[in-house]
Amino acid sequence: MKTVIEPFRIKVVEPIRMTTEEERQVFIREAGYNPFRIRAEHVLIDLLTDSGTGAMSTRQWAGIMEGDESYAGARSYFRFEEAVRAVFGHRHVIPTHQGRASERLLCRAVVKPGDVIPGNTHFDTTRANIEDSHAEAVDLPIAEARDPGNLHPFKGNIDLDALEACLRTHGRERVPFVLITVTNNSGGGQPVSMANLRATRALCDRYGVPLVLDAARFAENAYFIKLREDGYADRTPREIAREMFSLSDGALMSMKKDAFGNIGGVVSLNSDEWAERVRTLLILTEGFVTYGGLAGRDLEALAIGLEEVLEEEYLRYRIASTAYVGRHLEACGVPLLKPFGGHAVYLDGRAFCEHISNENLPGWSLSVALYERIGLRACEIGNVMFGRQDPATGTWRWPPLDLVRLAIPRRVYTQSHMDYVIEGIDELYRQRRTVRGLRFVHRPPVLPHFTAVFEPVA
Repeated sequence: MKTVIEPFRIKVVEPIRMTTEEERQVFIREAGYNPFRIRAEHVLIDLLTDSGTGAMSTRQWAGIMEGDESYAGARSYFRFEEAVRAVFGHRHVIPTHQGRASERLLCRAVVKPGDVIPGNTHFDTTRANIEDSHAEAVDLPIAEARDPGNLHPFKGNIDLDALEACLRTHGRERVPFVLITVTNNSGGGQPVSMANLRATRALCDRYGVPLVLDAARFAENAYFIKLREDGYADRTPREIAREMFSLSDGALMSMKKDAFGNIGGVVSLNSDEWAERVRTLLILTEGFVTYGGLAGRDLEALAIGLEEVLEEEYLRYRIASTAYVGRHLEACGVPLLKPFGGHAVYLDGRAFCEHISNENLPGWSLSVALYERIGLRACEIGNVMFGRQDPATGTWRWPPLDLVRLAIPRRVYTQSHMDYVIEGIDELYRQRRTVRGLRFVHRPPVLPHFTAVFEPVA
């Protein structure tokens, strides 16, 4: 059969408020032309993020009822620890309330002012936490990652020559760890190959630098390896994931992605010294070390989700359903980043809105138009998120790509929802010169995309 069906049945439904375009024009104006500031009830199809927006299974809901809410040493923690260690394999398992808490704790524990953190491409909160530690986040993607049309199967790979040059220049004294994000979210949800991870491990060993994985979407990365890398077709996603983590010294994870959690994260480490520092900081800001800001019921749900996400039928459906959206948009001529990611399809904002200059934020303008026209909320990953202004000259430096991410929540939307998205984007693309540019009214200095205010360009 060619049709890949959802490997689940729908048991509970949530109504969607059907807004009009006229209503949405008012809502987005009141939100300062920032999709993050729109009330969720005013959104028809919400593809802003796949983080914490998935649907939990009956097993997870049942697990919630078994949550042990003891302050210290709850059995739910040990259930969580066992599930994480079975996949990650590291000695220390430290729960946190979400991924950015994991980033903050590790950065505060081991990153010093003046340090350099190389990676394939750092995401927004990762970069912000590194810079908050007065260190530098250095992106070293392969050259193919900067070309939206290039069909390289592992565009999430780190540039090994550039990484070696960075390690040689700064040494272990200034590089506390190398961070590889799997899949590479800022680079279009692109996977990292096992060969690239293995070569990165060898470089880290040569220079005495630990390797850490940002593992928010590790299961999707494992399945891409199974599909695309020689020698892995007959391996299970769990076996591939275990090999991935065996090449690392630690991992950070937002468990709101590939663990089907509505909240939750983890720091997983081999180093006793690092773990002690992280736990000390965690007690100051998150809670006790066996709950890390989470309720026992959350720990139970995450432990079960970590098992479910590695089920091969689910991953087959997940990758195929995302590709379904990409293929149909491509057939309509819509400019996209290819190959399609595991959790999202990325529109090429600059190519879609070629009539809008970088200064007038083509990707962000497209995300606003998508909301106004069809009620779709999406996330810009480009000029607003990563653009930087030189404080001395006032000149803007724009990122290589200005993308609009359609992040698909796990087990939430049906094919007819996605058909609506495809039809709406197709119609907007045929009328793309009606998309208006935007400019900043207020731009916060840190993570501006979350709270910035904009206005249309006349």
